[in-house]
Amino acid sequence: MSSNTETEVEVVVPAGPIALAPRIKKLKPARKQVNAGDVVKTEAPQTGKEYNIWYNKWAGGDREDSYSNKVKSQTRCNIKRDSGLTRANTTGMKYCCLFFARGCCPYGWECEYNHTLPDAVNNLPDTSKDCFARDKFSDYRDDMGGVGSFNRQNRTLYVGRIKETGNGQETEEVVTRHFKEFGDIERIRVLQYRSVAFVTYVSEMHAQFAKEAMACQSLDNDEILNVRWATEDPNPVQKVAEKRRLEDMGKEAIQARMDPRIVDAMRSVRALEDGEAYDEDGMEDVEDSTQPNAKRRRLGIEDGGDQDEVDERSPSPVPQPQEPPKPTGLLSADTLEGLKYFAEIRKKNGAVPVQQQRAPPPPSTTGLGVGDYGSDEED
Repeated sequence: MSSNTETEVEVVVPAGPIALAPRIKKLKPARKQVNAGDVVKTEAPQTGKEYNIWYNKWAGGDREDSYSNKVKSQTRCNIKRDSGLTRANTTGMKYCCLFFARGCCPYGWECEYNHTLPDAVNNLPDTSKDCFARDKFSDYRDDMGGVGSFNRQNRTLYVGRIKETGNGQETEEVVTRHFKEFGDIERIRVLQYRSVAFVTYVSEMHAQFAKEAMACQSLDNDEILNVRWATEDPNPVQKVAEKRRLEDMGKEAIQARMDPRIVDAMRSVRALEDGEAYDEDGMEDVEDSTQPNAKRRRLGIEDGGDQDEVDERSPSPVPQPQEPPKPTGLLSADTLEGLKYFAEIRKKNGAVPVQQQRAPPPPSTTGLGVGDYGSDEED
């Protein structure tokens, strides 16, 4: 074969559009949301003598609504525009920046915290903290504000002071458009004519982020939203569904942390205890009892082995004692069987003269007398 011989290679191109590999979008360095000094800090008007840092208001003053004194937030987070890489991507920090969620972080890529949405798949290193590294408490505040509680996984936000312009469907669409930016939403319930909506996220960390991002923000009508944690849903169907969801999450977390080699070892030990074979894939070899050689294989005897050895290894069945039949009436089961036996004998022998018959006295149902125990005396 000469070297000048050309080889033709046929290239088969599949019909239809060619599937291209998905392009992975890389994050750019995070931008500075505001410049230092752009946000003017407004202090709450003094209505008392002592300032309560827990409730963020003055104590001992009048009982006016605290949200009537709230002002609209000057900044707002835009996930698509503001997300980016920070120093946390190199140091391994998993918590988000609180000021990034509020839209007022002046550090940008120099921030020590993440400028992205919290990861809903990977759990935080400390479950007693929220996604902003703030400590949770054992119970909620009286106004259901603040960080929240570590005794309950809350994924639902209470959104109040909504200005409704149409029916409930239009209001739900407006709420969905503004809140879906901060995570996947499971369901939204709008209480029409009450200016209230309940937003339930798939992940609790997304609910924590959205609570800070939408606090004192507005939807489409320049209102000031009141965003708090929602109380427990009294619907029994939702309680059962939430319990089942938590159980499934626990099973998945346990399976993800277990070593598959330990699982295979436990299955093999269980198969040996049951006297069954175990394959390499970790599945028990369940044999059909109708096959003629199933019992021989379960005992470890190959075809062509000694039958006496099989008989020695397989114990003979031991007859189990039968339990006596339980009485179903006034007479015992033995008495009923005896009466049936004598009735059969009477049928075989024919009728007996009356003078030769000596019928036993009928059983007494009123009480236990001497005749009830088979006495020979007529009295």
